[in-house]
Amino acid sequence: MPPVPADTAVALGALLAGRGVLDAWTVFGVTWGANITSASAVYWLARRYGPAFFRGRIGRRLLPEPVLAHLETEYRRHGAYGIFISRLLPIWRAVVPPFAGVAGLSAPRALIPLALASALWYGAVTFFVATLGTNLDAVVTAVGRVNRVLGAVAVVAVIFAIVWVRRRLKR
Repeated sequence: MPPVPADTAVALGALLAGRGVLDAWTVFGVTWGANITSASAVYWLARRYGPAFFRGRIGRRLLPEPVLAHLETEYRRHGAYGIFISRLLPIWRAVVPPFAGVAGLSAPRALIPLALASALWYGAVTFFVATLGTNLDAVVTAVGRVNRVLGAVAVVAVIFAIVWVRRRLKR
């Protein structure tokens, strides 16, 4: 079975919490703890082995020395708040721990904002999806109404397109 992204796992757990099957605090705690543990491991591995790897032949091709130097400068300049903000951005979340390690940031400067941003992110996901799960029947009814309206709009658009194409072909 492939690994499940943490956002998917927390959303599923929070939905089940909203339906009364699981506890929302437990879902949040397990997800956040696993996220911090894995991000910390990646940080420590990158701090230990990253600089040597990027000085090697393959590493220089992946991340040339000027780019690595720029990255280290920016991490030192923006440090904690840069890490915090980056951990809230879905695409950048995964690259924050290894690059903080490669840049040689101290553990407190890298891991504290990382943990706080992850708590905010997973807390928000847990809260919103658990709330959705609690009100799932009303949400499903509303989505059904929206789908019927969108279906009617799609039918009208297709009829309009067919009439327009036929008129253009007759000219």
